Amino acid sequence: MSLQKQSGSSATLAPYYDRTLTHFIQQATETFPAILVTGPRQVGKTTILKKCSEPNRIFVSLDNPKIRRLAQSDPDLFFQTFHPPMLIDEIQYAPELFPYIKMIADAKIYASTIFDKETSPGIISGRNGLFWMTGSQQFHLMKNVTESLAGRVAIFNLQGLSQAEKLRQQSIPFSPDDMSQPKSMLDSMQIYEMIIRGSFPALFSQKETNTEAFYSSYLQTYLERDVRELINVSNLRDFVKFMEVVAARTGQLLNYSDIAKDTGISLNTAKSWLSILEASGIIYFLRPYFNNLTSRATKTPKMYFLDTGLCCHISGWNSAETLEKSAMSGAMLETYAISEIIKSFWHNGRRAPIFFYRDKGKKEIDVIIETNGQLHPIEIKKTATPTLRDAGNFSAIDDSNVGKGAILCLAKEKMPLTRDINIVPICGM
Repeated sequence: MSLQKQSGSSATLAPYYDRTLTHFIQQATETFPAILVTGPRQVGKTTILKKCSEPNRIFVSLDNPKIRRLAQSDPDLFFQTFHPPMLIDEIQYAPELFPYIKMIADAKIYASTIFDKETSPGIISGRNGLFWMTGSQQFHLMKNVTESLAGRVAIFNLQGLSQAEKLRQQSIPFSPDDMSQPKSMLDSMQIYEMIIRGSFPALFSQKETNTEAFYSSYLQTYLERDVRELINVSNLRDFVKFMEVVAARTGQLLNYSDIAKDTGISLNTAKSWLSILEASGIIYFLRPYFNNLTSRATKTPKMYFLDTGLCCHISGWNSAETLEKSAMSGAMLETYAISEIIKSFWHNGRRAPIFFYRDKGKKEIDVIIETNGQLHPIEIKKTATPTLRDAGNFSAIDDSNVGKGAILCLAKEKMPLTRDINIVPICGM
C-alpha cells in the first residue's frame, strides 16, 4: 500500500494557479473535525488540499484498489493502518468509513488510545482538522455525509479555474453593486477563446496543451469510471449521444420529454441520467424564482453546463471564431457567465443564491441574485453597448426588495446605465 506525507511547500514543475477557496479551507480546518471538497474530476480538489497541507498529514487515495478494499471491508483496521491527520482522496468509494470518522471526531479518548501521541500530536490537543476528504460523485456521497457527519464537516464545492483565478486576480462573490474596474481588458474573441478552452487546471499548466485530446480523454474517463459505477449502461455510446443532446440545450428550460425523444430513451431514463450529470458536477439546474407575488412564474428549472470547454467539445465546437458567429454563441456566452457567477460564490465558501425568472407571459430575467434580503436582477447580453431596453423585464419582479440590477455584456468598463442598473463587463467578473 502506498503511503505518503504531503508538504504544502513542495515545488511543482507546472505553474500553479492560486485558488480562492484555499483561505476558506484553512479557516474551516481550525473549526471543524472534517473537511470535504467536492466537485468533478480533475478540477484540482486534491491539489488544493495538498497545497494547504502541513508536513505530517498522510495522503491516502481510495483510487488504489488495495486501499479501497481495506476501507470497505475493515474500516477499523484501515484507521489502525492510516492515522489522522489525513487526506482521504475519493471518499465516495468507501462510505463505510463515515461512522468511524464520526466516532473519532466525537471521542477524544478513542483517538488517544489508538494513535501515537508523538506521531499524531494534533489529535490529542484538539479534534479539528483531523480529516480532509475529496469526492467527485455526489450521488450517494452527500446523503452519507449529512447523515453521519452533520455538524462535524465543512463542505466546499470546487469547480475549474474561475476567470479571476486564470487571470491571477482576486475573486469575490459577484455583485452588481461592485463598480471596481476590470484589471484585464478582454475583447469578445478572447472571451470566446476562454469559453472554448474551459476551466480545467490541466489546460493552463502548459501553453501547448491539446484541448481536443484533453476533453476526449476526460470524457472517456468520466464514462468508464463514474457513469459505469453509478448506472447500468449497456452501451456507453447511448450515454454519449445523451450528453450531446443535453449540451445542445445548455441555457434552456429543462424538458425531459424532448431530451428523451431526441436520445431515444425512456422518460425515466432521461431523468436518471440527468441526475447523474448533476451529481457529477457536470451540469447545474438553475432554479426559478417565485413567491406569492410572482405566482405566474414558471417552476421549471434551466439547465447549464458548468464547464463551457467540455460543453463545446461535446457539441463539436473547437474554434472560437466559428462559435462566436454561430447560433449557439448567445447560449454559450450565457452559460459562461452563469458558471462564473456560481464559481464566484462557491470558491468563496458560500452557496450560490441565484435564480432566474420567467412568467407565463414569457417575460424572462436571466439571473436573480438574492443577498441581504434584496433581489438583484441581471441580464446577460452579447453586446458591447447595452441599452435600457435590454433591462426591460426587470420590472416583472413585483417585489419591494429589488436592489441594484446589472447587464452583463461585452463592454470594456463598468458604468451606470441608470440609477438602479449598472453595465458590467463579463471580463470584469
